[in-house]
Formats: sequence, C-alpha cells, structure tokens
Amino acid sequence: MTRQPFHLAFPVHDLAAARAFYRDVLGCSEGRSSDHWIDFDLRGHQIVAHLDPAARPASVTNPVDGHDVPVPHFGVVLEWDDWHALAARLDAAGIIFGIAPHIRFAGQVGEQATMFFRDPSGNALEFKAFRDINQLFATA
Repeated sequence: MTRQPFHLAFPVHDLAAARAFYRDVLGCSEGRSSDHWIDFDLRGHQIVAHLDPAARPASVTNPVDGHDVPVPHFGVVLEWDDWHALAARLDAAGIIFGIAPHIRFAGQVGEQATMFFRDPSGNALEFKAFRDINQLFATA
C-alpha cells in the first residue's frame, strides 16, 4: 500500500525562527512561502507554519507510560536508525527535550523509541520509531 502524505498547518509567532528550526535543525526542505506562511517538507509530508503573532503553546498533558505527554503534538514515525540519528542531531543542536529520547513500552506490544521537544513557538513535536513497524497499530 502506498501511503499518501498528510498536510498539517500550525501557528508560529515568528516565521524566521520557524524557518531556522524546521529547515536548519530538523532538515526540512522549504517549499512555497509568503510573508505569512512557509511550507516545509517533513519527510515527505507537507507542514505549513502560519504566522500568528499571538500564538501561545498549549499546556495540556496526558500521562503515558510514566511521562506527561503534551497535547496537541505532531511528528513522524521514523526508521529506527534515522530516529537515533535525529536524537543525536537535536542533542548536538542544544534542543531541550520535554521528554528525553527513550524506549516506551519496553518489552510490550508497541515498543517504540520516542522523544518530545518544542519548536521556537512552543509547538510540541514527537518523533518515534518502532523496531518492528508492524506494531505501529498493534493492540495485542
């Protein structure tokens, strides 16, 4: 089955800071843009940072496996080695993790590597990887 890319638009309070973060830190190529928005290619998916000078991050969390997971959040499921490379890249860039890179649900169905961090506007991102991608939606 071929997967289609998703599209996500989200608010940022500073386009220059968003550009530096998504392009230079996360390595997203830049697509179309204007004075009010920027398209980015996030691993084949179209994300669009829209300028909202009043944008403020949400502060809601839900408990998951002993951590307070920020809601809302978005990100990509990566290949295992790509996830580890990104974690090292973010650490080298001085990114502060809200939830540091770790293995969630170790030894259980759905075991995954995960990490959470925020962009300069406070949007929460989660990047994860599964040793066995077939467990992405597994329930038992």
